[in-house]
Amino acid sequence: MTELEKIKQRMDALCDKLNYHSYQYYVENASDISDYEYDMLQRELRTLEEQHPEFKRADSPTSRVGGQAQSLFTEVRHEVRMESLQDAFSFEEIDDFDARVRERFPEATYVVEPKIDGLSVSLEYENGVFVRGSTRGDGDVGEDITENLRTVRSIPLKLQRALPFIEVRGEVYMKRAVFNEIVAAQENRGEAPFKNPRNAAAGSLRQKNAAVTAERKLDIFVFNVQRIEGDEITGHKQSLDLLKSLGFVTVPFYTPCDTIEEAKAELTRIGSLRDSLFFDIDGAVIKVNDLSQRRALGSTAKFPRWAIAYKYPPEEKVTTLLDVEVAVGRTGVLTPTAVFEPVLLAGTMVSRATLHNQDFIDKKGLSIGDAIRVRKAGDIIPEVLRVERHDPDRPVYTLPKQCPSCGAPVFRDPDGAFFRCNNPDCPAQALRNVIHFCSRDAMDIEGLGERIAELLIKEGRIRDAADIYLLKAEDVASLDRMGEKSAENLIAAIQNSKQNDVSRLIFALGIQHIGQKAAKLLASHFGSLPALMEAAPEEIAQIEGFGEIMAKSAADYFSLPESRALIARLREYGLNMNSTEEKADDRFAGVTFVLTGTLSRFTREEASAIIERYGGKTSGSVSKKTGIVLAGEAAGSKLKKATELGVRIINEAEFEEMIK
Repeated sequence: MTELEKIKQRMDALCDKLNYHSYQYYVENASDISDYEYDMLQRELRTLEEQHPEFKRADSPTSRVGGQAQSLFTEVRHEVRMESLQDAFSFEEIDDFDARVRERFPEATYVVEPKIDGLSVSLEYENGVFVRGSTRGDGDVGEDITENLRTVRSIPLKLQRALPFIEVRGEVYMKRAVFNEIVAAQENRGEAPFKNPRNAAAGSLRQKNAAVTAERKLDIFVFNVQRIEGDEITGHKQSLDLLKSLGFVTVPFYTPCDTIEEAKAELTRIGSLRDSLFFDIDGAVIKVNDLSQRRALGSTAKFPRWAIAYKYPPEEKVTTLLDVEVAVGRTGVLTPTAVFEPVLLAGTMVSRATLHNQDFIDKKGLSIGDAIRVRKAGDIIPEVLRVERHDPDRPVYTLPKQCPSCGAPVFRDPDGAFFRCNNPDCPAQALRNVIHFCSRDAMDIEGLGERIAELLIKEGRIRDAADIYLLKAEDVASLDRMGEKSAENLIAAIQNSKQNDVSRLIFALGIQHIGQKAAKLLASHFGSLPALMEAAPEEIAQIEGFGEIMAKSAADYFSLPESRALIARLREYGLNMNSTEEKADDRFAGVTFVLTGTLSRFTREEASAIIERYGGKTSGSVSKKTGIVLAGEAAGSKLKKATELGVRIINEAEFEEMIK
């Protein structure tokens, strides 16, 4: 045996060994070797692959760490359509579904399984080796995300048995524990956290750099055989059993049911398990078991006739209102939050919910000590529904007359339902202003999140946003859990932020009613912050998309001596005061875009910036004035409304053609 043959043999042995241990760990939940031993074997294989790339196998476990960033994802046309399911919200609708099935097949049986709340993908294998993975897309055409899917360790790169070809469908998801870890890290860095595990999984899977996807620890449940060669399957349960034997992680439980009553009982059982699962579900699915009956039943233009998804109503619990905490935001608004006895809702312990304002409290008639009914709106946002039991001797809670942070009097907004502290030296507002100023959409100072900002203000290192630019590395290094390297990185980020476009600075100032989009319009129209500061409200109101309230708010802010003093200091410290955004051309002039669904080739921010650079603008809602709707995957009500109104609808590929 030659030296090269020995190297190839060793690489094959390492590849097989690592794949075996990966399967044991991620699929069988067992481990025969330590993490250190696994890492050493993988390091040896990676070194050999770098020296001899010609011997690297398609199922090499080294590909799971993610490769180079991709500029775009290519389209994949699905040979078998990846259909969506019709939703049912009551057992009456389930009975109607059963009646339609039994009209054709009186002897039909079902399989009931949980509906995983994730992102649907297709996986293709040739001779037992994973060769391609793609998103669902619109059901007919998806996008090739093979490299990203290779990083999902519960996806086998090589099957336990080599079939000539098999294509399966699964749902990529993020475990609740992983989601909580990521959110905690995002909050610690001062970043906007993911809203829920599904959004986190979808965003992670669409990363252009697969290495980022690898860091997110995604998982998959496989639930359907789309195409198969080399084996015969006649029923859905049989197909799931086959998938499990091939090494796939299938949906965790799937129950055969002879009657619709048994199926409804299983729906109820799955619903009772929602809180105890380590993953999110958004319902349960009833499927006809016999595949020949499925083919005969066929599909409508939108849904298969052989399956239906039952959606559970939001879970509600009764608890006791213990207290109302009042926070002061960066604009001085007092926001009350209900604090109640912790209850388990949609899989997590919940003990707080916003009460919005005094009008909301008055309408509910809330008093501390009341029994209140709470739920998670959309299984995400905790909310107080109503009072269940109220002691008439207890007064309805009222917001304090003095600011809980600085003790200054609070005033009700004449044009709103909010109470506000107008003290410019209020420490709570100072903290919120600094946090907003440094946030990603504002000056984007990485590393200066809420914890660091709070410490800097508490220890007297800064009083306002301008003081940030006077910080030295030694001021930061002495803070709790900060070292010299972290301090140097933060100071570098602060210095880099000085070059940001002035639109970011305008947004960072925290002017009431002036969001990101409005800040960009102001920067584009006036060209510089000094020019904007001298503009009259009437001149600002002439900008398309501005109204009198926004214009007055901006003009009022710049008329304040405190605002002018802050901006003068920022200018003195070297911050850019001019617009650096250049319009490429006016091809989208006068066109309003609406973005909907999950985009894979761009983030929403990137697409919006491109549209604005070509003279267009974006809106959050579809109307008769909408020019174009850019629709990504899982587009919902906006896409439907656009269709009804006859608005032009494009996908990302068409958008890319438009901006070439």
